[in-house]
Amino acid sequence: MKPRMSVKICGVSFKNPVIAASGTFGFGREYAEYVDLNMLGGIAVKGLTLLPRKGNPPPRIAETSSGILNSVGLQNPGVDYFIEHELPKLLKYDTRIIVNINGNTIDEYCRIAEKLRDVPIHFLELNISCPNVKQGGVAFGTHPDVVYDITRSVKAHAKQPVLVKLTPNVTDIKEIAIAAEKAGGDGISLINTVLGMAIDAKKRRPVLANIVGGLSGPAIKPIALRMVWEVAQVVSIPIIGMGGITTGEDVVEFLLAGATAVGVGTANLISPTACIDIVNQLEEYMVQNGIEDVNELIGGLEIKSFC
Repeated sequence: MKPRMSVKICGVSFKNPVIAASGTFGFGREYAEYVDLNMLGGIAVKGLTLLPRKGNPPPRIAETSSGILNSVGLQNPGVDYFIEHELPKLLKYDTRIIVNINGNTIDEYCRIAEKLRDVPIHFLELNISCPNVKQGGVAFGTHPDVVYDITRSVKAHAKQPVLVKLTPNVTDIKEIAIAAEKAGGDGISLINTVLGMAIDAKKRRPVLANIVGGLSGPAIKPIALRMVWEVAQVVSIPIIGMGGITTGEDVVEFLLAGATAVGVGTANLISPTACIDIVNQLEEYMVQNGIEDVNELIGGLEIKSFC
């Protein structure tokens, strides 16, 4: 008998807890010839801004030990193009659609939410790692008060449930998560990339044109697990965990830490079939360990004294 793989987030059913994370899966169509998108729990589309954005100058990708640095700079065709040209193609598939939105001001986030208000998508995901131009370029997600304000503001304009995607580049991730929940956020996704840099020792120059970038991949998994576990202790809303997931057992670890679902990002750049492979590995783990329902794993971490 096949195990039950479905989970619910904010009342929305996902056929399995594996979501293609925003940024490495495009708008889904780019992977459609390699994998059956109907097998995915969900797809978080590439981050959208109010107007088209060219992104940062190259080079903007650098390999690191067990990961990559990126400073792509949110290159995207804009929300209107997505609604007209990309969404109709994505709606042909039986999967949940999460739209990641980005802005330089709270007003921009709200205007995007308004444009998507009556569009047939399942969730909005607020990327609050963006620079707030009205506060000197400091990322929205680094201050609890700002997280509260942006979440509350977008909630007033959105019809869909709102997921708040947290940056790990903070002193205390818990206080940020609490602010998002108090403001009415329906769920939390974490973590976004960890700020880092790479240097070419021979040229004595930064590898990335933007100098710094976001580190992702297996290198950040321990950080992500710790933060998911910490946040799960202080909020009651669902968590989508992400950061370095490449196998089915990685998914199990995030679920045990308190996530209801997971996002798979950098692994898609290693193998276009990564998400489906991970779904199959998760099911195999459940069969081998006699787990009938994936929900049994959520928050199931056993912490015992080592004394």
